[in-house]
Amino acid sequence: MRLNLLGVRGSTPAPGAEFVRYGGHTSCVAIQADGWAVPRLVLDAGTGIRSLTGLLGGRSFEGSILLSHLHWDHVHGLPFFTAGDRADADVSLYLPAQGSGTGLQLLGRAMSPPSFPITPDQLCGTWRFEATEPRTWTVEGLTVTACQIAHKGGRTFGYRIDDGSSSVAYLPDHAPAAGLMAGVLDMIRGVDVLLHDAQFVESERSLADLYGHATVDDTVRLAEAAEVGSLVLFHHSPVRTDDQLDAMASVVSGTVPMVFARQGDVLDTQRR
Repeated sequence: MRLNLLGVRGSTPAPGAEFVRYGGHTSCVAIQADGWAVPRLVLDAGTGIRSLTGLLGGRSFEGSILLSHLHWDHVHGLPFFTAGDRADADVSLYLPAQGSGTGLQLLGRAMSPPSFPITPDQLCGTWRFEATEPRTWTVEGLTVTACQIAHKGGRTFGYRIDDGSSSVAYLPDHAPAAGLMAGVLDMIRGVDVLLHDAQFVESERSLADLYGHATVDDTVRLAEAAEVGSLVLFHHSPVRTDDQLDAMASVVSGTVPMVFARQGDVLDTQRR
């Protein structure tokens, strides 16, 4: 699988000259499996999803979107995703069930007047909205596993995607120090690539705990415990400049190969 990192920031976009090298768009990863001409599976719809239109080469989007949760930084790109807002678009969108309400109703709480001019069902094309429980099912021919993870402010899922020859796990907002929820370690164990929340550092532990996020050290320890092939540190703080991220990358160490995510990077999953 090819992973297109379209947005790697957390909480809110980070524009400006100090954020150019790592990028300022919020969470979005577009997956292109072997045999696909273009990406057909998208993880989250932060502002980075706007860039997916360019990758599609003039095509409308035909595929599926998995939302980890409904915080603004993970959904704000949806109404600005031009390739998905066309008459010939065909989109299935999955989001964590929140106890009550359909997928359309849950998403519409933030995307509707007076907060936004239109509702999700007013997007052009064919859109299906499904509020789902943790499970394993087939999406775009890939095996997807959703597992509830610890994060504050609404039910949040981590995802594992398998194509039969390689695997990736995506946990952009996760507080492992709060305690691993049932099945999380098993879900990510042995994946070829783990993209994981690394918004804070140990000196910011109180903030990480307050907002339900991981520190870089939390993330490295979890990756080592799960024996993953490689770790992509993701969901950077919107106040962390390029120079500060460079400095962090120069000192972080562990037994798992790791990189700090950069907007625009393209990663390939390879079976070890």
